[in-house]
Amino acid sequence: MKINTSISCCFLILGFFLMSARPIRHRLAPDKPRAYWMKGKYGLMVHWLAPGPPSRKGAHVDDLNKATTNFDIDGFMADFDKTGADWLIFTMGQNTGFYASPNAVIDSLAGSGHTPRRDLALDIAKAVKKRGKQFIAYLPCEVRANKAMHQGFGWNTQPGTDQAEFQKKYLKAIREWAIKFGPNLDGWWFDGCYTWDAFPNKYMQWEDWYAASRAGNKNAVITFNDGSFCANSTKPIINSQDYLSGEVEVLIDGKIRLGRKAKADGISLFMPKGAYVDGTQCLYHALLPIDACWEHGTPWDPSQKVPFTPVMPKAQDEMETPVYTDKELIKFVANFTKVGGAVTLNAGIFQEGRLGPKTIKQLKILRESLKKEQSEGVR
Repeated sequence: MKINTSISCCFLILGFFLMSARPIRHRLAPDKPRAYWMKGKYGLMVHWLAPGPPSRKGAHVDDLNKATTNFDIDGFMADFDKTGADWLIFTMGQNTGFYASPNAVIDSLAGSGHTPRRDLALDIAKAVKKRGKQFIAYLPCEVRANKAMHQGFGWNTQPGTDQAEFQKKYLKAIREWAIKFGPNLDGWWFDGCYTWDAFPNKYMQWEDWYAASRAGNKNAVITFNDGSFCANSTKPIINSQDYLSGEVEVLIDGKIRLGRKAKADGISLFMPKGAYVDGTQCLYHALLPIDACWEHGTPWDPSQKVPFTPVMPKAQDEMETPVYTDKELIKFVANFTKVGGAVTLNAGIFQEGRLGPKTIKQLKILRESLKKEQSEGVR
């Protein structure tokens, strides 16, 4: 009996340690949500899709290496500083067949020429971190329209596929970036995680995505975008997301329009009442374009039924003008962040790396207004 009791105790102890070895994220909620540093603040996003949007001067540079070399990081960071943003979301790549950061996995699977010699994204990330701010990488979780990646990454063009081979290969590229960037990469904003036939999000290997994305920083915040507010949704795809992707197309009466209906057709508006989505540690987050329709030079589409009249630049050195008044933008950002939510404002950017002067001016006004409001609230 004594021997049997000892053996039983050993198994009990072993079982305890095995349970303890399970990932802590599945056992209990962390003391502090990963996205705590975004709470009640705002950041900036730019769509610099390699080799870049329209240039401010001269002909557009189509060569990837020349385009990344010509990017004026000092000028860009000077503009970034003026915005008052606490983080930057920068595009690693999208559907152009090119990326803003070298990646050996992409080179080996898709061939050379898709990634640059200069690590533009990492150089920008380091510049952001030197300022005590955070850097988030944007990347689609699919390559449906990025046909240059189809063969090498095993993209299945048949509808309804689980894209198992693609996920396995693509996550190797993500892991390489995550390890290389290390603490310079504070998070990811993964686009294209829809319910569509090309790659239904029910087949996403969530644990593998988290593991690869956090390979260099276990505290990296992660979100997956299914269209969010644009798709009439106010909840994350899965509760384990650190922050809501929060894609917004337009504001109406200082609130987020859900879906794509025009005001005359009857619309639903949204403004969170708290920092986190009920029952989760997923921080409310809104991502809003404030001048260009995401990328400089891209016109707003009639199907978006925007409540303003977009004005495209008349001269090459002009950026799209802000689509909201200072008062409208301040009201939205103030109300969203007041309850603890986070806001990212997407601004147009030239190929050379500079923002539009009118947009910078508006963001400076926003920064000072929020600073004044916060100081008055402390009194």
